[in-house]
Amino acid sequence: MKISIFGLGYVGCVTAACLAHDGHTVLGVDVNPLKVDLVGSGRSPLVEPGLEDMMKASVASGNLKATLDSHAAIQESDVSLICVGTPSHENGNLELSYVKNVCSEIGKALTEKEDYHVVVIRSTVLPGTVEECLIPILEQESGLKAGVDFGVCMNPEFLRESTAIADYFNPSFIVIGQIDERSGAMVHELYKTLEAPSFRTPIRTAEMIKYSCNAFHALKITFANEIGNLCKAHGIDGQDVMHIFGHDQQLNISTTYLKPGYAFGGSCLPKDVRALVYRAKERDVESSLLRSILSSNQNQIDLGIKMVERTKRKKVGILGLSFKPSTDDLRESPAIELVETLVGKGYQVQIFDENVQLSRLIGANKSFIEKELPHIASLMSDSLEELVAEAEVVVITHGSKTFKEVPNMMTAGQTLIDLVGIAKNKKDMQGQYEGICW
Repeated sequence: MKISIFGLGYVGCVTAACLAHDGHTVLGVDVNPLKVDLVGSGRSPLVEPGLEDMMKASVASGNLKATLDSHAAIQESDVSLICVGTPSHENGNLELSYVKNVCSEIGKALTEKEDYHVVVIRSTVLPGTVEECLIPILEQESGLKAGVDFGVCMNPEFLRESTAIADYFNPSFIVIGQIDERSGAMVHELYKTLEAPSFRTPIRTAEMIKYSCNAFHALKITFANEIGNLCKAHGIDGQDVMHIFGHDQQLNISTTYLKPGYAFGGSCLPKDVRALVYRAKERDVESSLLRSILSSNQNQIDLGIKMVERTKRKKVGILGLSFKPSTDDLRESPAIELVETLVGKGYQVQIFDENVQLSRLIGANKSFIEKELPHIASLMSDSLEELVAEAEVVVITHGSKTFKEVPNMMTAGQTLIDLVGIAKNKKDMQGQYEGICW
């Protein structure tokens, strides 16, 4: 395939060299004559292991060239990858002038392009940027319609400096945010030699995946550092702790718990985070990340309450009282605070949880519910069907299998608030639907 790459910085050079290595015809474009001269002669403008050798071989084979002429690059290619920088302003917002300028240049060149050309944003931009900012520039400058006359995709990169070539050829996944199937198919063709799962998504999803990955990487480093600092305050080797921590790939290093939804609760997580933060304070160890966990969790509880309040309806059925399905443990369950708050505000609340039988509660579990909801017995319902039929608003708080049929019980005048995602793919359900993170 014939490819033009706009921006011969880190991402652009690595992408250009790897695509050329795979046999594509690549034309690098930049406004800096020095970068163009270097790439055109097979030299790398930056230090990256293996990059210059790959560029030299690709230039020698004729697969890699460079130019200052953006108009000619569009005419000579099928796909254009935008790889220019998007640095930060002081307030944290992105500087988009470079990517806007490139889109303007590409848009002008598209006016003379007869074949279907796909513009691929590889630069890192916030969700909504491509659709709300960049596509309008392309359409205005070209007089054409995106998704009809030309294609647009968002194709984030996941290259780490010093290991970029290995990262390119051994990706964890390939993400292609597409405006239409035709555009996505052309971009998918670029990576047909790579063995990795490929995800074709809406453009905004692809934009967000890049930020989710980088934020999580930053989160992991900060978490490890805070644990390490607390370890040192106790005479413990923090690297030993995290080395063992990483061997749990069932819970610690896995997709477990990485599913957006309602808040956490139970007898362990809130208590242990609270204790760890208290100990850090005792030892004068700064732990801003650990301290933020419980307040962020509280925000999610508050969000669930606000979702109910926004319905402007008073008869509420709560499905799920324990902190997770298949248990009757009510300790620090976020559903308890949801119920407590709604009752306090005058809502008519009924609760169904097939695993919670008040007569069987004992010990700390019984003491907790008696303290938090002393009139709990009057709120419990024995029938899921009756609760749903009588409620104006139904709230699902955890993922019990029993609740999967609830969307089919709803009528047009009811609202379902889904805090776990049980009903988000139910296309034919009656009534209003709102998910907490989707």
